[in-house]
Amino acid sequence: MSETLQRMEVILEVNGGSRTITVEPRTTLLDALREQLALTGTKKGCDRGECGACTVHVDGRRVLSCMTLAAMQGGKRITTIEGLEHDGTLHPLQAAFIEHDGFQCGFCTSGQIMSGVAMIEEARAGWPSAATPDVRKPFSLADLSNTEIRERMSGNLCRCACYPNIVAAVAEAVGRS
Repeated sequence: MSETLQRMEVILEVNGGSRTITVEPRTTLLDALREQLALTGTKKGCDRGECGACTVHVDGRRVLSCMTLAAMQGGKRITTIEGLEHDGTLHPLQAAFIEHDGFQCGFCTSGQIMSGVAMIEEARAGWPSAATPDVRKPFSLADLSNTEIRERMSGNLCRCACYPNIVAAVAEAVGRS
């Protein structure tokens, strides 16, 4: 005997617009974005929170959408890779990924970019990382070395091993932001 879960209505603020979806309580944000809202830029990689391909922003913070329930996101601001460009102009990190060839197969690219954008904001806010030499001192964007970038991006995997190009793209975007 199969049990049918009660579906619920959730109003999401996605990429600047309000969207109403109806989901089972167990539906992940990743599946809701891809299947109900047709926002397929967010990728389903491992579906276990290990690869970072599904990274989106919720209220300005990076989250793994495969580990986040859609039903709990009502009223929160969600940004996907599709929401980064404005009026045909790419986000500086998107442009830097192209300039530095920060992708090969492209599967991880949206998650890498979303994580990179959030990481830059975290550094701008003064958040230290495990690679920060002295966490007692204030952290600034000027302190965002390649080692810091690699540490802060370590939750995003690239099977094609484009890491040097990804680090170069993030470093360039930091200079532009």
